[in-house]
Amino acid sequence: MTLRDRMTDLLGRADVTIDGDRPWDIRVHDERLFARVIAQGTLGAGEAYMDGWWDCEQLDELVARIFRADLKQAITPWKDALRVLGARLRNLQRPERAFRIGRRHYDIGDDLFSRMLDRRMIYSCAYWKDASTLDEAQEAKLDLVCRKLQLEPGMRLLDIGCGWGGMAQYAAERYGVSVLGITVSENQAEYARTLCEGLDVEIRLEDYRRLEGTFDRVLSLGMFEHVGYKNYDRFMRVVRRHLANDGLFLLHTIGASQSMKRTDPWTDRYIFPDSMLPSVAQIGAAIDGKFQLEDWHSFGQDYDRTLMHWYRNVEASWSELEDRYDERFRRMWRFFLLSSAGGFRAGKTRLWQLVLSPRGIPEGYRAPR
Repeated sequence: MTLRDRMTDLLGRADVTIDGDRPWDIRVHDERLFARVIAQGTLGAGEAYMDGWWDCEQLDELVARIFRADLKQAITPWKDALRVLGARLRNLQRPERAFRIGRRHYDIGDDLFSRMLDRRMIYSCAYWKDASTLDEAQEAKLDLVCRKLQLEPGMRLLDIGCGWGGMAQYAAERYGVSVLGITVSENQAEYARTLCEGLDVEIRLEDYRRLEGTFDRVLSLGMFEHVGYKNYDRFMRVVRRHLANDGLFLLHTIGASQSMKRTDPWTDRYIFPDSMLPSVAQIGAAIDGKFQLEDWHSFGQDYDRTLMHWYRNVEASWSELEDRYDERFRRMWRFFLLSSAGGFRAGKTRLWQLVLSPRGIPEGYRAPR
């Protein structure tokens, strides 16, 4: 059996045809693709796409079908086992590496993110329950978070991983709270300080392990994915230490359908170095003995829709970006956004919002939706 035959058989299990005519079929431009994928798995597939060795009209649907058919496990090379072993032996998210993700990803360029994201520059899943545009859906998410936290004027709020400051600005303006936002991205910190000028908001370039002070409420939107499984327990201890006894903590995170020790190798190399998606079991173990679980809200399908909006925004704005970003970057970014959307569509990747309290809520907690 040739390598092409082997790939034809594997993809057939997902109802995907090589050089077929359906939107989710792949078109092969270089026959070396098959050896590269067999040898390197998702890393080889992603790099081959960046190099123009293959195309797919509806890449998001292709990936969704591959996930539903569990084909990823069938093309996992032995080198991935070594990466997992390395992650077990080393703490890839230790403090001295904390700012690496800021430099490698979030500091790529505000020109890219400003064209991709909504007007508030919110780089996490939107909430589409009653929204029809990305701006509406992101504002609905911010308000949902504030209502879940039961914010009141005068409260002190900690935003761990504050991004470009959109959440801090919204909470200060709409709910009258005092906000401390921390980020490991220099670009984000500078942008957020300008955005929140004149508000009761402080933005710091700071790792969460260096925090000081006590807060009435704590939130983290899309940052926990960078914490790493060896640090989940410490992260929760840090939050508990800085949260008032009658406070609330909202954790908004992408989640994995099973526990893992290392992220996808292509994602690690090109998009989010040292990132990792937590599982239900890992989060549960980390909060055990520290917090009471008040609410667990799952809405992963909203991330599929969010990512597709981000993809269309980038494609529509590419003429304004192509002088700085080359075609290989464009294909890399497209692969990132569309393959991520496919993961959520297939249910292999999840999106969760947890509300936690240190000692429970005497009168009970009713979460808004």
